Amino acid sequence: MVDTVRTPLASGPTPERERALAPDLARGVMLALIAVANAALYLHDRPAGVRGHVRDGSALDRAWVLLQMTVVDGRAYPMFAALFGYGMVQLANRQLALGATPARVRRLLRRRALWLVCFGLVHALLLFSGDILGPYGLLAMLVTLLLVAPARVLLGVAAAALVLTAAIGAFVGFVPPDGERVVMPSLAESDPLTATGLRLSEYSYSFVPGTVLLLTPALLGVWAARHRLLEETDRHRTLLRRVCVVGLSTAVVGGLPLALAAAQVWHLSGLGLAAASSLHTVTGFAGGLGYAALMGLVANRLGTRRGPLVSALVACGRRSLTCYLAQSVVFVALLAPYAGGLGARLGSAQVALVALLTWAATVVGADLVRRAGHRGPAEVLLRRLTYGPEALARSRTT
Repeated sequence: MVDTVRTPLASGPTPERERALAPDLARGVMLALIAVANAALYLHDRPAGVRGHVRDGSALDRAWVLLQMTVVDGRAYPMFAALFGYGMVQLANRQLALGATPARVRRLLRRRALWLVCFGLVHALLLFSGDILGPYGLLAMLVTLLLVAPARVLLGVAAAALVLTAAIGAFVGFVPPDGERVVMPSLAESDPLTATGLRLSEYSYSFVPGTVLLLTPALLGVWAARHRLLEETDRHRTLLRRVCVVGLSTAVVGGLPLALAAAQVWHLSGLGLAAASSLHTVTGFAGGLGYAALMGLVANRLGTRRGPLVSALVACGRRSLTCYLAQSVVFVALLAPYAGGLGARLGSAQVALVALLTWAATVVGADLVRRAGHRGPAEVLLRRLTYGPEALARSRTT
């Protein structure tokens, strides 16, 4: 009990004046790309091509697929993984500054990770087997082991994970052999109970590979947090500019071969398709880091200015867990065969519009919640589950 008193854990949200603008702004903006990428998976009952994109779309649909493959698919989640690693360092530093011991901080991070796995399992079981929260939880357990590792170890593990990523990425772009939606069969299933069973199966075999795909950007996020790249943006402006330009350019160029195949501009198969898919996946990491750097530059330019739009986007970023889950609720309601069924009728460009409108609605909703002085419900629940035992222990000693 003495240790509990001397090494408290902060269970409340970080005061607004202490929060860096760039990470929250990046999460709020980039949730738009997450929405676009996920919504496209709900298109069904038509022949599927590269990465599951519909093959019988209009010229507008094919043009959109080309754009989406170069700047969205496989480019948004690495940015969130990098910010996840960055945030873990921020959380640990805050607890240490308030007097918590390193051992207690590690226990806190592990407990938070376990609850994220639980959140992800429920999300996958009820709504979407492409869930990323569970892999984030497993990722957090791995990153916790390396949080204070020397930079050479951190970057060495990141490089090794990148090699595994290249191998996994070779299989991501495969074309379903029968031209049907078979990558995620649950999204084309008309019976909700059967779809639930399929989601659990799909989630089980994608869980570990999904975590591996997140490891490299997350560790680079840890490295960036050690140097406070997104908190001291003015001091690191030159580096951020270089990462932005090189990262986004690399993502576009590296993504083009698979994007052209997905848009049916040319045909790839066999080793050519595997190589293009691997290249698309690896260069997506550069794109994710480029997006994060871009948000850092935007935050630096904004300084202390906060207009209504920026405030709303930041509010969304601070409630990103709630907004992410809300997207799945909307997509199931509108697109799933056993609900709205629009996934069988909309084209690639149309479903992207639905995704962007959904994202915009979550931005508005998050801002209304901010104005009312509340946190997101998912964030509140995760915090209570994470800090509850510590809060209970402290209350018993006072």
